[in-house]
Amino acid sequence: MSAALPTSPLRIAAAQSPVVAGDVEANVAQAAALIEQAAADGARLVVFAEKFLTGYEPELIAADPVRHAVTEDDPRLAPIAEACRSTGTAAVLGAATRDAAGVLRISALVFGPDGSLLTRYDKQHQFGVEPKIFAAGEAGCTLELDGWRLGLGICYDSGFPEHARAAALDGCHAYLVGALFGTGGGRTQRAVWFPARALDNTCYVLLANHIGATGDFDTCGGSSIWGPDGHLLADAGETTAGLAVADLDPAVLREVRADLRMLADIADRDAAIAARPRNRVTMG
Repeated sequence: MSAALPTSPLRIAAAQSPVVAGDVEANVAQAAALIEQAAADGARLVVFAEKFLTGYEPELIAADPVRHAVTEDDPRLAPIAEACRSTGTAAVLGAATRDAAGVLRISALVFGPDGSLLTRYDKQHQFGVEPKIFAAGEAGCTLELDGWRLGLGICYDSGFPEHARAAALDGCHAYLVGALFGTGGGRTQRAVWFPARALDNTCYVLLANHIGATGDFDTCGGSSIWGPDGHLLADAGETTAGLAVADLDPAVLREVRADLRMLADIADRDAAIAARPRNRVTMG
């Protein structure tokens, strides 16, 4: 675990918006508009919900993967790249992806502030029907932006404490998750898991959730950002399209970690978690 802390604040945003089932082009256009909105609010990075480009539609994706799963060179992603490039804002975009062999994955596509597609994180912990359709990811992912180390997760990943812990042990200062949480038990999971991940690891935590109906789910929104002591900093509400925006502050991170030393005190015990494969990408 690196002890180095950032030297300046970083403003980030969690986006939420209704999506159109299976319509990649329409959802790309909405994502580009939200990137521009986040940039106008001063955000350097904006995170979107799981499978934002299609909605949570596993059977639809499986029935026509060429139409509904994107490739890393997919021309339909061009408006996202242009929105990032023109605003200097990075984006983490939830999508179903398809590789050259036709293997499907649930992914977070990472666009740098110059518009380049830098990397792809694939969901490691799958839920429900997902293992029948999608291959699981094999490595974690740490991004670096403006001196901040940011670990990625997708939905059910966040229910496993060791997933966020692996990011923290890699020196991450924040854990960023695109997800789908519904209006049933999802409300409880959202309310409990994310402040717990923040407090457990003394790191900032962001959730980007869906709003409205998608697939078989009525979703609960609540895209939010929590501080490293588990306190809520920003909440976009349950039903309104828009952004939760907050500043990640290195001074706050330093103060919390000086007071709550769990991460430093347990690092040696968690050596096996820290040794798991992890991709590391600098975003510019």
